[in-house]
Amino acid sequence: MKGASSAAGAATPWERGRIDGRLGPPQLLFGRMNEDWRVEAEVFPPGGRIFCIASSGCTALALAARGFRVTAVDVNPAQIEYARTRAAGAPPRPGVIDGRLALARRALPWLGLRERDLRQFLQFAAVDEQTDFWRRRLDTWRLRAFLRCGLSRAFLRLKVGRSLVEALPTRFDRVIRERLERTWGRHPNRENPFVWRLLLGCEPPGGAPDKAAGEAPAAIDFVCADAIDHLDGGPPNRFDGFTLSNILEAAPLPYQERLLAAVRRAAAPGAILVVRSLLEPSDGEAADWTSRDRSPLWGAVEVSRVHGGTGPGRIHLSVAPNVQGIRPSS
Repeated sequence: MKGASSAAGAATPWERGRIDGRLGPPQLLFGRMNEDWRVEAEVFPPGGRIFCIASSGCTALALAARGFRVTAVDVNPAQIEYARTRAAGAPPRPGVIDGRLALARRALPWLGLRERDLRQFLQFAAVDEQTDFWRRRLDTWRLRAFLRCGLSRAFLRLKVGRSLVEALPTRFDRVIRERLERTWGRHPNRENPFVWRLLLGCEPPGGAPDKAAGEAPAAIDFVCADAIDHLDGGPPNRFDGFTLSNILEAAPLPYQERLLAAVRRAAAPGAILVVRSLLEPSDGEAADWTSRDRSPLWGAVEVSRVHGGTGPGRIHLSVAPNVQGIRPSS
């Protein structure tokens, strides 16, 4: 999320660095990214030059630690400064969104989700076992009612920008419950950092860090800029991979078209594009990639090959027609 501004001719929800609709300085919104960098590490060419939305730095750090040459861009100066400090060795700290999730976790015992049961659930390594435990012990009627209220459009409009709320699927509470079950049914809880952070606000025991020991901060080029401005402001054909988070979501169509055109201009031959969306997947390939992401947040993860050219194209769930989808390997 994050990395887009009105500099390209159309405002997006991320340009002010705030989601509360109030005036004030940019805020640190994301202390952690709910995006599984393993998708990018699998599809990007080894040692490739990668354009990355910086956000909290998690994906940039993980890719740089694995030999990719990363340029991390974000329009929010608070996010860029935070990501730089993490690359220099500072520990993660919560942003606005993390704080809201922590507040929601305080309600879990009242919804029938006791910490003892959650810890038992998160220790499972067999997906059938953890799915059965979820259905029997944790998916309570009180939790369903809480999600129905807390994820309703009326309530969310009080907390975040209207354009972000309107981009969400209808009955988002039901959609999130389905995505949770998808995650339990595919990925062992014991080693999944995203579900540990979601349910307990901590890392799994012995969890691997985002950044490899000894990784030099110079491996990442951090830039505070609009994504379009940065891509259009440099030479063409210079990136082998792009990971755009979901910055196209809730952005006006003219912005989406200009960003995809900028990606095509900056793409080296054979470049790979990864975009995420809170919407439901457009086809089976996107659904397959989404199921590989250990985070339960996303409805669609699309992995595509970029074809060159500068003409704008209409977006189909964040992917222009001259971007060819890639099917996951088995």
